[in-house]
Amino acid sequence: MQSSMITCKDFLRELSDYLDDATDPALRAELEKHINECPNCWVVTDTTRKTIQVYKGMDLHPLPEAVHHKLMNALAQRAAQKQAKSGS
Repeated sequence: MQSSMITCKDFLRELSDYLDDATDPALRAELEKHINECPNCWVVTDTTRKTIQVYKGMDLHPLPEAVHHKLMNALAQRAAQKQAKSGS
């Protein structure tokens, strides 16, 4: 029998607030207890935390105008080809 009252489903529902430090201390303690007892939820937490850190460290680089136009033209051509094949 699992000693923690938090299930994996409960944990995943609270993961975002947990990572944002937005849970109350009692719930946070229960979530941390669950993480320590559940290797799967520990991995999910660790991976999500690392992904957020990488994302926050990224600089946004807008596409150059020429690349944007080329991409939009290619998408328009692909959409036109799909429509022609489907007979619409």
